[in-house]
Amino acid sequence: MSTVAAYAAPAPKAPLERTTIERRAVGAHDVLIDIKFAGICHSDIHQVNEGWGEAIFPMVPGHEIAGVVVEVGSEVTRHAVGDRVGVGCMVDSCRECDYCLRGLEQYCSNGNTMTYNGIDRRGDVTYGGYSRQIVVDENYVVRIPDALPLDVAAPLLCAGITLYSPLKHWGAGPGKKVAVVGLGGLGHMGVKIAAALGADVTVLSQSLRKKDDGLKLGARDYRATSDPATFTELAGTFDVIVSTVSAPLEFTSYLGLLKTDGALVNVGAPEEPVSINVFGLLGGRKTFAGSMIGGIAETQEMLDFCAEHGLGAEIELINADEINTAYERVLSSDVRYRFVIDTATI
Repeated sequence: MSTVAAYAAPAPKAPLERTTIERRAVGAHDVLIDIKFAGICHSDIHQVNEGWGEAIFPMVPGHEIAGVVVEVGSEVTRHAVGDRVGVGCMVDSCRECDYCLRGLEQYCSNGNTMTYNGIDRRGDVTYGGYSRQIVVDENYVVRIPDALPLDVAAPLLCAGITLYSPLKHWGAGPGKKVAVVGLGGLGHMGVKIAAALGADVTVLSQSLRKKDDGLKLGARDYRATSDPATFTELAGTFDVIVSTVSAPLEFTSYLGLLKTDGALVNVGAPEEPVSINVFGLLGGRKTFAGSMIGGIAETQEMLDFCAEHGLGAEIELINADEINTAYERVLSSDVRYRFVIDTATI
């Protein structure tokens, strides 16, 4: 066991504060990572506030982790001391079910172990990346290519893979029209990745406030959803729409923007139930779907793709004592586009 510094929420909705936590000893298949940077994801805020249900406290959030390996277990073969590595939203799974065997560990039939706010197979609470170090099984650690600076790579471990996986699954590429709903931490990576895949990308946002940014990131068009004309002029346009927002939308209106056989995919997770008019699906054999991160192999594929195309997150680097202010700014959409914690300041 080792004691490391961290930032934790002591109770639901409580401000995060500096503390210390225990990390397990490095086992035969474990790696010890010095965390250099940790992204702040909106899901961190949802869980600290118990917006998605009862949570475990004290909670150390953080599942966008970039760092360097400083120790390896006796049987580790995938990583070595000095390697630049990342850890995303999960740190274990059953490894035996059909989904795990297919590289879809995120959908593990027996439940994967989340990087924080979870219970691991030892019965211990998991603590995330708002800390100086973390111990993770080598099979759930990915390599960060040298072409990606660690600070802009950290958000790729959630925001990057959360968009890459559905865009690949639903065939975003040349000849396809893709819309990204919301230009935030998730959405800005969706625009970058979809454009790099060769798709014709449109941003659908409440206003045109970020239009210049959206076009610079790779979108060919940018429309305001507050303008009713958007839904008239773009009716039947898109092969894939990815919604990144965590608030309920009038989804039936968005279904009208799809071509026949198009898919509206949710990666944002509203805390409240949503409703749709089923006739919006029937009238074009349309799909209303969801997607959650990606498997370990696909996460590595995403990182290699981002390195090849020079795709890092757009970040604002902060010190650890700014975390609570950053949470407030995320909730007011006052970040372009991802806060990243310099963990040396913890």
